[in-house]
Amino acid sequence: MTARQLLLDTKWFKVIAKAQPDDEPYYMLELPDYVSIVAMTPSREILLVRQYRPVVERETLELPSGHVEPNESPEAAARRELLEETGFVATRLELLGTLVPDVGRLSNRMWCYFAPGVRPSGRPHVRERGVSLVVLAEQDALRSAADGTVDHALNLAPLFLALAGGKLSLNL
Repeated sequence: MTARQLLLDTKWFKVIAKAQPDDEPYYMLELPDYVSIVAMTPSREILLVRQYRPVVERETLELPSGHVEPNESPEAAARRELLEETGFVATRLELLGTLVPDVGRLSNRMWCYFAPGVRPSGRPHVRERGVSLVVLAEQDALRSAADGTVDHALNLAPLFLALAGGKLSLNL
């Protein structure tokens, strides 16, 4: 086997077999970087989205998130995803951190942003199909993370970074 062998190439991901010293291939997925946004309104409400996820066969409650498109910066992707999924715009984005979603199989990164003071877009907007907006008070959003309502690890991580960075508070 060569050092890297492309086994499957889809519009969403590539499956790669990477040669190892013991001759057993290591299988990994290459996919675009992700962005995830902790978006807060001026009245300290957190924007979440509800959508059906075929992998878990149910609706999930999530932060606005998505893929970074080719030739797009992570910040531009965060602004685009926030608008597409919620109809809100951010005047400011603060990078909370860049994480590795899965060191065992995925080769991409996740860019986590905090967007304070988000406001509805002044322009007509058609929300992404199948996505509904859920606006929760900061404490209710954090409670949803603590009680398992928000159960996606890639959504819990940006919330934790926002808490650790003092952007969110457990005591309001």
